[in-house]
Amino acid sequence: EVQLVESGGGLVQAGGSLRLSCAASGLTFDGYVVGWFRQVPGKEREGVACMTTADGNTYYDDAVKGRFTISSDNAKNTVYLQVNRLTPADTGVYFCTVGDPDTIVEITTPDRTSLSWEFDYRGQGTRVTVSS
Repeated sequence: EVQLVESGGGLVQAGGSLRLSCAASGLTFDGYVVGWFRQVPGKEREGVACMTTADGNTYYDDAVKGRFTISSDNAKNTVYLQVNRLTPADTGVYFCTVGDPDTIVEITTPDRTSLSWEFDYRGQGTRVTVSS
């Protein structure tokens, strides 16, 4: 059975930092895309950051570029999301996913580039609340 368990969320003031972790069991990350979505009630989930494990390429939503960093420790079967310079707009439930790297889509509009991918597995999420 595949399980993804997130941790590291919490309440933080604007400008603060957190390190989110996602520990996987029942699979290894080899050949997958691993990444993080953010879910806010009443809004569609947003792809925040992902990484293709075959080559280590990383992808970020424009809203988090330069502030968030995704990484993985294959020996520990864990993926991390370092989130810095948090703002209230970053508030939400962050859940990690494992999926098909060929489904990564970067959607570019005049305002921003957003990110999405299909996933086979997801965790329950960890809540991040940023106070102003």
